[in-house]
Amino acid sequence: MTDKKQELKIKAIENGTVIDHITANKSLHLLKILNLPNEESTNITIAMNVSSKQIGRKDILKIENRELAHEELNQLALIAPKATINIIRDFKNIKKEKIILPDEITSLIKCTNPKCITNFTNEPITPKFKVIEKYPPVVRCHYCERLIKTEEIDSQFE
Repeated sequence: MTDKKQELKIKAIENGTVIDHITANKSLHLLKILNLPNEESTNITIAMNVSSKQIGRKDILKIENRELAHEELNQLALIAPKATINIIRDFKNIKKEKIILPDEITSLIKCTNPKCITNFTNEPITPKFKVIEKYPPVVRCHYCERLIKTEEIDSQFE
């Protein structure tokens, strides 16, 4: 019986950020949040719906030559609450951490209540939400107190 070695399906990057354990089929939402690709020099590799021992199916993003800021990474937790971040330098993983959903989210999503003050065009009010549940994410609008569940959050990035 021959041993089957697991192949690396995505090439390693020399420098940059790898986001692993993204909820399956959500990687494109993360790219939208991060406003990527926003320049020609940024190479991005996406693996979607690959098998994972931890979460069943997952996506992976590799962003070359860019280390994402801590604030950027925490915004991703709304879409990928179980994701891990790896900072790569000279092909070595120098830092690994879990994304942490902050207690408050601003500007990333909109309130789904059409009567909320944040949805009036004559009122320039920034949407603000308190995180009620971390997994799966549920947030409450600061202004009208509407609860917004994961499905409604996801639909805003489709």
